[in-house]
Amino acid sequence: MAQGSGHSPMAQFEIHKIVDMKIGNFDVSFTNSSLWMVIAVVTILIFLLIGTRKRQLIPGRWQSMVELSYEFIASMIRENIGTEGLRYFPFIFTLFMFILFCNLLGMIPFSFTVTSHIIVTFSLAMAIFMGVTLIGIIRHGFSFLGFFVPKGVPFVLLILLVPIEILSYFTRPISLSLRLFANMMAGHMMLKVFGGFVVMLGIFWGWAPLLFIVGLTTLEVGIAILQAYVFTILTCIYLNDAIHLHH
Repeated sequence: MAQGSGHSPMAQFEIHKIVDMKIGNFDVSFTNSSLWMVIAVVTILIFLLIGTRKRQLIPGRWQSMVELSYEFIASMIRENIGTEGLRYFPFIFTLFMFILFCNLLGMIPFSFTVTSHIIVTFSLAMAIFMGVTLIGIIRHGFSFLGFFVPKGVPFVLLILLVPIEILSYFTRPISLSLRLFANMMAGHMMLKVFGGFVVMLGIFWGWAPLLFIVGLTTLEVGIAILQAYVFTILTCIYLNDAIHLHH
C-alpha cells in the first residue's frame, strides 16, 4: 500500500485478507468483507432471538421491533405480489434484513460497508434475477415469453418494443446492483472527504464541515434504510412479474 493511501476516500473500501485460503486455483480467503457479512448475520440473529425470546401479549421494545419488521415485509409482499407471494416471505425478509444490517453496520466508524462493493450487490441481484426467471419459467412454461410482448400494441410496433422489453429485462440485475452500490459508496466517500476537511481546518474553522458531517450522517442512515427498502421492493415487483406476468 502506498504511503498516505490510508487517508484516501477510497481506502475504506479496500479488501484485506484475514485468513489466506485457497481451494485449487481459487482464492477463497476470509477477508474483512467476509468478516462484516458474518457480523451482520450474527447481529440479525441476536436481534431476532432477543425479540422473540419472551413472546408477550403486550410486547416489549425488542419484541415490538421484531414484529414491526415482520409486519413491514409481510405488508410489502401482500401489496406488491398478493397473498400468493407470502410463500416467498422467508427469502424476502432475509434479503431485507441482510442489506439493512450491512448498510447500518457500515455507518459505524472504522467498520466496513459490504454493500459498497459492486461484486456483493451484483451477486445478490443476479441471484434474484435467476431465481425470479426460473420461477416464471416453471410456473408458465413457454408462456413466460409472453412477458416480453406488450398487450394491445400493433404488430408493427412489436418489432421495436419486443427487443426493448428483452433488453430492459436483462439489465435488471445491473440497475438493481448499481443503485445500492453507488448510493452506499458515494455517501461514505463524502463522509470521508468532509471528515478530512475537519482535520485540515482544525478546531477554529472546522466546525462548519463538522456540522455538515452530522447532517450528512443522519441523511446517510436514512439512505441506508431507504436503499434496503428499494432493493427489496424491486425484488417483490420482479417476483410479481414472474408470478402474474405483468408489465
